[in-house]
Amino acid sequence: MAVCARLCGVGPSRGCRRRQQRRGPAETATADSEPDTDPEEERIEAGAAALCGAGSGRSSSSSPSPRCSLLELPPELLVEIFASLPGTDLPSLAQVCTKFRRILHTDTIWRRRCREEYGVCENLRKLEITGVSCRDVYAKLLHRYRHILGLWQPDIGPYGGLLNVVVDGLFIIGWMYLPPHDPHVDDPMRFKPLFRIHLMERKSATVECMYGHRGPHNGHIQIVKKDEFSTKCNQTDHHRMSGGRQEEFRTWLREEWGRTLEDIFHEHMQELILMKFIYTSQYDNCLTYRRIYLPPSHPDDLIRPGLFKGTYGSHGLEIVMLSFHGKHARATKITGDPNIPAGQQTVEVYLMHRIHLPDAENLRNFNELSRIVLEVREQVRQDQQQQDRAGDSEGHDQHSPQEAQQGAAQPREPGDKVATASEEQPAQFILPVGVSSRNEDYPRTCRMCFYGTGLIAGHGFTSPERTPGVFILFDEDRFGFIWLELKSFSLYSRVRATFRNADAPSPQAFEEMLKNIQSLTS
Repeated sequence: MAVCARLCGVGPSRGCRRRQQRRGPAETATADSEPDTDPEEERIEAGAAALCGAGSGRSSSSSPSPRCSLLELPPELLVEIFASLPGTDLPSLAQVCTKFRRILHTDTIWRRRCREEYGVCENLRKLEITGVSCRDVYAKLLHRYRHILGLWQPDIGPYGGLLNVVVDGLFIIGWMYLPPHDPHVDDPMRFKPLFRIHLMERKSATVECMYGHRGPHNGHIQIVKKDEFSTKCNQTDHHRMSGGRQEEFRTWLREEWGRTLEDIFHEHMQELILMKFIYTSQYDNCLTYRRIYLPPSHPDDLIRPGLFKGTYGSHGLEIVMLSFHGKHARATKITGDPNIPAGQQTVEVYLMHRIHLPDAENLRNFNELSRIVLEVREQVRQDQQQQDRAGDSEGHDQHSPQEAQQGAAQPREPGDKVATASEEQPAQFILPVGVSSRNEDYPRTCRMCFYGTGLIAGHGFTSPERTPGVFILFDEDRFGFIWLELKSFSLYSRVRATFRNADAPSPQAFEEMLKNIQSLTS
């Protein structure tokens, strides 16, 4: 504590800085060699004779001087020091002594911690009207529920979802992010609140369910374990509508798809929509959430990784996460459907295998594009076999299975690297005749194309298989994928939103997260 006091430029005597200025170089060096002593302290502690004038005013006593103490600092300076410490350290500081405990009741300290640690920009002075202190807000709301801040994926069978839990003013709110209405992939994301937590009285925080159309009502949140929590609605009757299930379905359809059932002429699409409503509405906002992280980025990445919304035929728009893994890029579903559920790797891109598209006239010919892609697939297969033989000849491989998988593509030549999109000139692009697209307003120029595979399966994720395709990079915020076997095109557009508390603590933690969400639906 003596060190802290000296770093602050203060000591038991208010004049210590002035005395240091009066010292000569020799005196300063002597004082610096004894950091825990103070001549003025020695004078004060010399004894009653010195204090009563029996001495000359400067004691020659060589007895060790007491250490400087934070206890002797003025309260306003202690407030400033304590306010700069992490809020998690302050409870331990309050146990030091009564003075510290009394000072730590100062709202200025906790107001600053709320602002710097959780971004609370509201005028916290208004809380005085309700009798709630900033200390209560920090301890009973922000700190208590800090573990649920960030991005989460709800366990809703194959459909998944994207939940963002944020501090919003004096509330903690769980926002469910929804893709724009099909097929407007470039439109901004939609979001609706599922729950909120706030401090109405000093006793404890209040959890409210926001699901339904009858306003906030009683809810509950339980932190199950690290990186997992659950919500429960205690008044599910608030989710019901006076018109019964038919009115609930019509309302859900307008919110989810932006249309009525009569506007959807495709019978299979009607079945898929009705199936999703029946499946998702049974949960009544009683859900379990698992944490997800945004992918780490690297300067050599083809484009900035992150979240994208993409078209998936009759299933509508879905959210995927694009991440880079050495010589591969992968798109993992955050939301899914009965064929390919959330958590599965929908697209894999082989970054070492470029595809050079023919000119615009020949590109219209689907058979020509198919020929080019299948030739590259054969090359990828041969490279894989060659690497497998090389691995067998070496005997026991010292690399991990994950490293072996990432090195399965064509090895890089000396000085070679994955091309960057910024180095490429845009080329004309048009979909081949016979390839269907939900969105005809796709870009007409692209920068680069790569060989890739897409995951397809039957209903219920039966007989899954990876089929060849073409990954098309349009720009920094959009890419596409042509599914050869389906003769279908998916367009993806970046989710333009800022997410706090969503970065992975390490690349290993991100890889582990991908494995976890995939294992839930495998």
